[in-house]
Amino acid sequence: VIQSYTESSVERTQALIQIFEPIRADLVEVEREFLRHVESQVDVISKIGRYISASGGKRVRPAVLLMAARLCGYSGERAVRYAAVVEFIHTATLVHDDIIDDSELRRGRLAVHSQWGNDVTVLLGDFLYIKSMALALTYDRLDIVRVLCDVTLKMIEGEIYQLTKNGDAALTEDEHFDIIRRKTAYLFGGSVQIGGMLGNVSTEQQDALQQYGFNLGIAFQLVDDLLDFTGDLKALGKPVGADLVEGKMTLPLIHLMQQGSVRGEEIVREIIASRSATEAQWNELLRLLREHRSIDYAQRRAEEHAERARKMLYAFPPSSERDALMALPDFVLSRDR
Repeated sequence: VIQSYTESSVERTQALIQIFEPIRADLVEVEREFLRHVESQVDVISKIGRYISASGGKRVRPAVLLMAARLCGYSGERAVRYAAVVEFIHTATLVHDDIIDDSELRRGRLAVHSQWGNDVTVLLGDFLYIKSMALALTYDRLDIVRVLCDVTLKMIEGEIYQLTKNGDAALTEDEHFDIIRRKTAYLFGGSVQIGGMLGNVSTEQQDALQQYGFNLGIAFQLVDDLLDFTGDLKALGKPVGADLVEGKMTLPLIHLMQQGSVRGEEIVREIIASRSATEAQWNELLRLLREHRSIDYAQRRAEEHAERARKMLYAFPPSSERDALMALPDFVLSRDR
């Protein structure tokens, strides 16, 4: 089992490297840009910035911005700068989220607040948000700044909305998708849209790019929902089952509740109430999810949005950049972390 897991993980990593190969040099520049602009005269800010950068991450949002820009005929320093801006925004949400969720780990390492405390981490997240907008204002593109502000506000609204629903076992599918759209999909959509705005394409093609990213983001988050039940602790870098223990209802659980599983509802409510799950509870819950095909249902919904994303790219003629963006939804569906 360990061997097959390792092989599949390596294969996925290699597939992602291949998809992003045309923009590899640009992604290296994005990393340098992030590190350069997280430097501060306040030493702890620089130290945390380097710690976050060393934690890794797939950099999918910057990558789709860079690839979309190339698809639309642009490659240059502005794409790198805006890709770094997107990574600043994403990182700010992560450090704030970890405090809210009281998550000890992030990508297999101690979360920032576990190392430096909540007070410093809250302000570090604020620093990253403001830094992102300062970087975005480097160039005279208020239309792009508006997109960034809009998606950032939606993300914060999504976080607040999710907090109001935390621990609510009666969360509906519509409410869950509203949270996903705000917290994840809009930033993906905005990232790809900005790539198009840097190039010379029609408004219709910009809209198609935004919808590509938006649907890719929904698929990405639905797979994240699934990993809480199908993932491996070593791959995830956080405990399996963490979402439910934190009081978050995800699509497989919502579907199970919709099937009228009395025992399933009992277990879900018990775990939410105690903020912990025994091995017996978890194994029984997994059995019920399989029995009611709730995991299959969430997988199908992720596949639907991945296919919607791919269809948006037919607004563009064939190219190596379009092929790369076409391949990305398949990677998202197969990811294990």
